[in-house]
Amino acid sequence: MPDLIQLIATDLDGTLLRSDLSIGPRTAEVLDRVRERGILVVPVTARQPGPLLQVTGAANFDGWAICANGAFAENLGTGEVAYARTLAPPIQAELATRLRELAPDVRFAVIRDLGRTFCAEAGYRQLLADGDHGRPVREIMIIDGPELFSEPCVKFVARDPSTPAAELESLINSLSIKEITATRSGAPFVEVAAAGVDKGSGLARLCSRLGIDRKAVVAFGDAPNDVEMLRWAGRGIAMAEADPLAIRAADEILPAGNDAEAVADWLATHLL
Repeated sequence: MPDLIQLIATDLDGTLLRSDLSIGPRTAEVLDRVRERGILVVPVTARQPGPLLQVTGAANFDGWAICANGAFAENLGTGEVAYARTLAPPIQAELATRLRELAPDVRFAVIRDLGRTFCAEAGYRQLLADGDHGRPVREIMIIDGPELFSEPCVKFVARDPSTPAAELESLINSLSIKEITATRSGAPFVEVAAAGVDKGSGLARLCSRLGIDRKAVVAFGDAPNDVEMLRWAGRGIAMAEADPLAIRAADEILPAGNDAEAVADWLATHLL
């Protein structure tokens, strides 16, 4: 198997990261050894490049990363962007208007400029604690009214304190807006991107650019937003405590979870 695998794609939260949002020492060591064999290790995450790097320093990620649930891929070392998909302002405005008719307490945020600008309604920021979305609350720009939806975004976020994320996702899907894709990552909000954007399509785009066949890819994940990636990869592997949707999408289930550094154990056993 080592000679066949060219790329490891891994989710971060709930998968590679431990519950305290750290990279374990065994994981750091194994990732370095995997890269020494010429195998690419690509984080595939809902996070943006800045918040990604804040929690993964020990992993030494300095190559390609797929961010915002597949909306764009950026080289963390050079800043090169392989591709980017954005959600147009009129679609953001339509979604906000129609969703608020169904869920009056819903609040919105948007992420622009390839993850570098986070804007939110004042009501959204009031729901946050420091560290939500990987950044201090004070760094979130407050924009109320139509101006919030005046520029393209890589991610549109909906959060409702009175509606569970799964139910909110169902409401969004019931709107049948063909230009959007909605997903969840286990957090108390729903993330919306342009139609066709997900971790699987993002991984496919990057691998096409790199000339890597899907059969040479192993992917790890645990959440609903990992489903398409687990299905697309030559081998999709879910964590022991993964969401049932991820477990059903996977080819293999690990015997342990992220706090046990189960991804590192699999890589060491099969690739080193």
